[in-house]
Amino acid sequence: MQLSTRRRGAGTTGALSRRSLRSRAVTATAVAALCVPGVVAAAPASAAAPAEQSAAQAAAAAPGDVVSSEPTEFKVFGVPTPTHAWKIQYTSTDVHGKANTVSGTVLVPQTESDGPRPLVTYALGTVGIGDHCAPSAQFAEGTASEAALIEGALLRGWAVAVTDYEGLGTPGTHTYTVGRAAGTAVLDAARAAQRLPEAQEKGVTADSPVGIMGYSQGGQASGWAAELSSTYAPELKVKGTASGGVPADLPKVAEYNDGDAEAGLVLMSAIGHDAAYPELALDSYLNDEGKRITGIMRDGCLKEAREAGANKSIEDVTVSDPNQEPDWQQRLAEDKLGTKAPGHPVYVYHGEGDEIIPHEVGAQLRADWCAKGSTVQWKSYPLAPHAGTAILASIPAMNWLRDRFKGEATEGNCGS
Repeated sequence: MQLSTRRRGAGTTGALSRRSLRSRAVTATAVAALCVPGVVAAAPASAAAPAEQSAAQAAAAAPGDVVSSEPTEFKVFGVPTPTHAWKIQYTSTDVHGKANTVSGTVLVPQTESDGPRPLVTYALGTVGIGDHCAPSAQFAEGTASEAALIEGALLRGWAVAVTDYEGLGTPGTHTYTVGRAAGTAVLDAARAAQRLPEAQEKGVTADSPVGIMGYSQGGQASGWAAELSSTYAPELKVKGTASGGVPADLPKVAEYNDGDAEAGLVLMSAIGHDAAYPELALDSYLNDEGKRITGIMRDGCLKEAREAGANKSIEDVTVSDPNQEPDWQQRLAEDKLGTKAPGHPVYVYHGEGDEIIPHEVGAQLRADWCAKGSTVQWKSYPLAPHAGTAILASIPAMNWLRDRFKGEATEGNCGS
C-alpha cells in the first residue's frame, strides 16, 4: 500500500472520530471479534513453528500439493465447534512465479454430504505480519478473526479452506497486500483441500463446486484469485467470487488513510511489498522512527501495528518519499484490480460509510469489471462502516454463493 504525503485529520483522535456514522456498527458484539482492519481480536501468545520444506522439495511439487497436515481445532469465541480441522502446508507460487510453501487450514463440518461437498476458499482480512498472528494459529486458540463468519459457511454444510498467505506462519516476511501472491495462495488452498485425503473422505473432491470469498485484505486476495482462476487454476470448478471492502487501488487507499488512525496499514503494506521485492530497499527510505515502527510491525499482530502507526504520515517515518521512485510506482500499479475480467460471476459489496477503504474504490472495481464484460452483482450498503459491512454482507454474500453452487444463473446488475 502506497505511502502518501497528504495528511488528513492531524491532531484528531483518528479515523473513528472523523465520521459520526462510524459508531453505528460498533455496538454489535461480533464486530469486536472481527480483525479486518480497524477491529482487533486478541492474538495467542505463541504459535508452533511449522516444519520447513526445502527449496528442492518445493520446486518439485505442483501448486496445491499438500506438504504436511496435522489435526487441529476450529473454535469460535474460544468454544470448540463440530468441525473436522487440519492445519496444512501446501505448495503455491510467489509473485515471481517461483514455488513457495504456504500454511493454512482445511475445515469440514461433521455432517454427511451427498456427493461432492461445496468448497469455499476464504481469504481473511488483516491480522498482522508476525507468524503467531496467522489464522491457522488462532483457529485453535479460538481468537481468530472472522471465525464466526466462517462458521456460517460450515453450518451450510460447506467445506472451507483458509490460507495464511505467503510468509504468515511460514519462513519469510508476509507479503501483505501483494495481490498476485495472495491470489495464488487462495487458489492453491482450494487445490490443497481437494487433495487432502482426510478431506476427500468427507466429500471434498476435484468435483466440488468452488466459491471464493474475502473481505478487506481478503477482498483484494479473493479479487486477485477471481482474475487469476481461469489461467492459473482452470481445473477448479469456480462458480463465483464474493469480494467485499476491496482495496482494489492501493495508492488511493493509502492517500485516504495518510496521517489517520489506520495509517499503520499503509506502512504494513510497504513492508509487504519490500518482502516481495527486496530491491525496493524500504529501509533506505525510513528514518529512525520509521525503522522503530516497522520493527514492531514485523513481529506483531494488527493491534500492535495499529498502535505503532496511528496518525503517522510519510514525513513522520521517512527521510525521502519512496512514492516518487519509479520502481515503487510500478510495483504498486501491478496490484491494481479490475484490469482483467474474472472468468465467472462476481459479487462485489462495499459500505458507503467505509472509513478505511473508500467506497469509490469498490464502485470503480465494479465499473472496471463490468466494462470488461464480467457478470457483476454489486451491493452498496448505505451508512455502513468497514467492519459493520463485513457482518451485514456475510449472509447475503453466502446466499449468492449458494445460488451459484445450485447452478442458478445470474445476470448481475451492471446495467443499473
